[in-house]
Amino acid sequence: MRHAIITAGSKGLGKKVTERFLKNGVSVTITYRSDKDKALKLFEEFSSKKHMIQIIQADVTKKEDLSRIVDETVKRFGRVDYLVNNAGPYIFERKKLMDYSSDEWDAMVKGNLDAVFYLLKEVVPLMRSQQFGRIINYGFQGAGSASGWIYRSAFAAAKVGLVSLTKTIAFEEAEHGITSNMICPGNITGKWKESDISDAKGIKDEETPIGRPGTGEDIAKTVEFLCHEDSDMITGTVYEVTGGLDVIHRYR
Repeated sequence: MRHAIITAGSKGLGKKVTERFLKNGVSVTITYRSDKDKALKLFEEFSSKKHMIQIIQADVTKKEDLSRIVDETVKRFGRVDYLVNNAGPYIFERKKLMDYSSDEWDAMVKGNLDAVFYLLKEVVPLMRSQQFGRIINYGFQGAGSASGWIYRSAFAAAKVGLVSLTKTIAFEEAEHGITSNMICPGNITGKWKESDISDAKGIKDEETPIGRPGTGEDIAKTVEFLCHEDSDMITGTVYEVTGGLDVIHRYR
């Protein structure tokens, strides 16, 4: 049985990815930072697949927590086939770089860039031994061209660094059957993070060129496609799942 680690996989976009893996017969280790009740609800929703679910409390800004995630996963399931780096701190308040505190900057870089490095150090050797692995990172629209993002400077800087890391690991680990790609979600907010595409059909979204809201299922299906065994020719790429919306220029 294949196994996936999905950070922050108990709610939001991560929950839809978790659901997709479980429905495809893939066991999962998911992490949560503080909302334990939300995480435990997965056992209720997938009562027949409890044996396929491991839930771990972890803060992705802490190196020791990242090591523990992988240690506990290997101890129980013995392998890691998919790593979905869904977690990543984000500052919702819109403010310019000069208004960021040092602690805020550190949290953005540690949670969105350093965390991926430390997880890769733990997971890639396992994937090498299996001669198979799929790594999925998240970015933002425009990250692939190092676009500036007004009011989101720290987050954007970390994610642009992650683009390079995503591509480099793709080149370095291709010989071991490991792929590495980035997905850049559009403006998927609120209830739509845990919604299906069918929920959004017929709902008018004036901002998004395709005319409907983006959903968590849009992201989950993209993850599913990139994780397929026959998707090995796709690596080192940045996929924008935005419905054509220019996210970074919305507030100019």
